[in-house]
Amino acid sequence: MLEGLLVGLQTALSLQNLLMVIGGCLIGTFIGMLPGLGPMSIIAIMIPVAISIGDPSAALILLAGVYYGAIFGGSTSSILLNAPGVAGTVATSFDGYPMARQGKAGKALTIAAIASFAGGTIGAILLMVFAPALSSVALLFHSAEYFALMVVGLSAIAAFAGSGQVSKAVLMTVLGLIMATVGEGALFNLPRFTMGIMDLQSGFGFVTLAMAMFALPEAIFLILKPRSVDNNSNKKITDLRITAAEAKAIFPVIGRQSIQGFFIGVLPGAGATIASFLGYAVERNIATKEEQEKFGNGSIKGLAAPETANNAACTGSFVPLLTLGIPGSGTTAILLGALIALNVTPGPRLMIDEPQIFWAVIMSMFIGNLVLLILNLPLIPYIAKVLSIPRNYLIPYILFFTLMGAYIGQNNATELLLLTGFGICATGLKFGGYPLAPLLIGFILGGMMEDNFARSMQLYDGIAFIWERPMTLGLLAIASILMIVPSYRSHRKNRLEITTADGD
Repeated sequence: MLEGLLVGLQTALSLQNLLMVIGGCLIGTFIGMLPGLGPMSIIAIMIPVAISIGDPSAALILLAGVYYGAIFGGSTSSILLNAPGVAGTVATSFDGYPMARQGKAGKALTIAAIASFAGGTIGAILLMVFAPALSSVALLFHSAEYFALMVVGLSAIAAFAGSGQVSKAVLMTVLGLIMATVGEGALFNLPRFTMGIMDLQSGFGFVTLAMAMFALPEAIFLILKPRSVDNNSNKKITDLRITAAEAKAIFPVIGRQSIQGFFIGVLPGAGATIASFLGYAVERNIATKEEQEKFGNGSIKGLAAPETANNAACTGSFVPLLTLGIPGSGTTAILLGALIALNVTPGPRLMIDEPQIFWAVIMSMFIGNLVLLILNLPLIPYIAKVLSIPRNYLIPYILFFTLMGAYIGQNNATELLLLTGFGICATGLKFGGYPLAPLLIGFILGGMMEDNFARSMQLYDGIAFIWERPMTLGLLAIASILMIVPSYRSHRKNRLEITTADGD
């Protein structure tokens, strides 16, 4: 391994590859800041550029830089505008945006930058150490285990519900699962619930739904209640640094979620989205009662957890890509296509046949994460000034990027109609006190869960896979615990309140 590291370091530190790292990180960061333009879109656009370079190491370093740069920069729009254009940064908005509303936009961006850097760097170290061993672990996961993993993700919905809102969160999750069934099914290639509309054959677009659930209701909310949200519009943005107490509070969160996020990223099909949701859910469930009340209202732990987990998962997703040739997500599937176009065959032989490519990508991740930190921290005071824009100018800005993001996602005007309809419905649900995050979680995980469940049913002629595969049974047991514990806590809290009231 030491020889491989030296080869990789020598390759990554060449002038051409250093420029590729910096260029990829710059492009990815700024694209990630724009709602609707995620890493998949920009990597697909960049493939012809990468192929024209000729050198496979430089090409892959450039595309990898764009990938984790986009996830790194994707937190900005989530924090400042509540407009997550990338699925992996949806959980960032749960506490990042409330912090921005409280006048702590600079602090939120600083925490996001530090957490992203730590998650990416620790993930790169783990990748370097565990890549050969983890490739064999990833092979143990089949459709049944992925189905169980999705159930674990859905079982954590209580973490996204406010006090006494677990039933509402469950209802919204079921609604998200129902919406995920629109379009062609996993078992039969026939359209379902499309009402004869051709544009719905591929289902609802994620970007459209994310904008409708978060960004559009925010713009409508600003219009309907201008006075209640205009208090901070002309205040000077300060408080860009985190205190020693805050650093101490997020330090263990970053450590836990770097490890957890990386191992989730290793699993093909899991990726940054599930890692960020589970990271948020785990930290909320292990927090004290006082800290749990802060989640969803501007908790620094609630911001650090998903930002660390999604960046660590991005690094982890390179394990199945490079060692097995299995894409762990849509983005790594595009990277796999780029590798094949460059006449590089990813798989167990890559470390032996092309060590300079394998280790150069890993070493470039250390350089890339440092570049991203240096790039983002000095720009935080300027990025945070978005919040000082008067509301009458900010509302059109949010609406423009919301409509643009939805249209670019599918290049279809029908998306704008869906965006408007869902946005109006989401605004009504928001005023009714229904949490919107569980709906999006159900929608994201629903499709993957259905696909893996269908494959498992075909392989095992029914639901026998649940008890025939111990790992699947274990994951479903964990999911059961995650569902029972919050209900038990809520029940115990209600009993204590009743007892106290009777005593008085």
